[in-house]
Amino acid sequence: MRRSSRGFGLIELLIALALSLIVVLGVAQIFIAAKNTYISQNAAAAMQEDARFVLSKMIQEIRMVGMFGCLGTITDSSTGGSFAASQITPISWDNANQKLTLVAADVGTGGGAPAWTVVSDCRNTATAYTNPPALTSGQLAFPIRRLIYSFSNNKIMMGSGPGTPAQFVLVDNVSAFSVLFGLANSATDVAASSYSANPSDPARIRSVRLTMTLYDPNSRVKNQTFTVVAALRNRLP
Repeated sequence: MRRSSRGFGLIELLIALALSLIVVLGVAQIFIAAKNTYISQNAAAAMQEDARFVLSKMIQEIRMVGMFGCLGTITDSSTGGSFAASQITPISWDNANQKLTLVAADVGTGGGAPAWTVVSDCRNTATAYTNPPALTSGQLAFPIRRLIYSFSNNKIMMGSGPGTPAQFVLVDNVSAFSVLFGLANSATDVAASSYSANPSDPARIRSVRLTMTLYDPNSRVKNQTFTVVAALRNRLP
C-alpha cells in the first residue's frame, strides 16, 4: 500500500505568506515611525539651537546697555554730537519697522570697529570720540557699539555702526518676533511692574522680554516659541 505524500498545501502556503507579510509590514511601520521621530527631534533640536544662539547673544548685549565707561559724566566730542543722542535712548524698539537698537560698551574684542570710543582716566575726565586720539598715560579706551537687530522677511538680522549699517542674517525661518520692556512705577523703583513695547520714560526700564517663534520650512515639527527676560544692569538716564 503506497504511503501518502507529505508537504504543504496551497492554503497553508497562502496563510504563511500572509503572516510573513503582516510581520514585514509591522517591522517597516516601526522603522518608519522611528525614522520620522528621529527627523522631527533633529529638526526641533536645530530650532532650539538657533534660538539659543540668537537670544543668548541679544541678552548679552542688552545687559551691557547703558554702560559707557567708568564715569557717569561724559563730554561729547563725537562727530555731530551723535554720542549724546545715543545716551538719551540707549535702547529702543521700533515696533512699526521691527527694529531693536542697543548702545553699549563692546562685549569682548571681536565686535569690529566701534561707533564711538570713550577715552577716560576713570577719575576726572571722560570724552566720547568718533575717531579717538592716541591714549596718554593713565587713560583707558572704552569701545561703544551701536547694534541694530531687525526682523524682516522671516529673518532676524543684525548690523553694527552709526547711521544705517549693513545687516547680516543671524537666523531665518522666524515667523514672529517681539520686544517688551519691563517698567517700574517710577524712576526710583527697582522692580518691574508692567510691560510696554514703547515706554515713554527710559529711566523706568528695568528689563527686556524677547519672544521669538521659529518654524520648520519642511513641516517636520510644530512651530516653537521661545521667551527670555534680561534684566538691565545699568540704570538708564
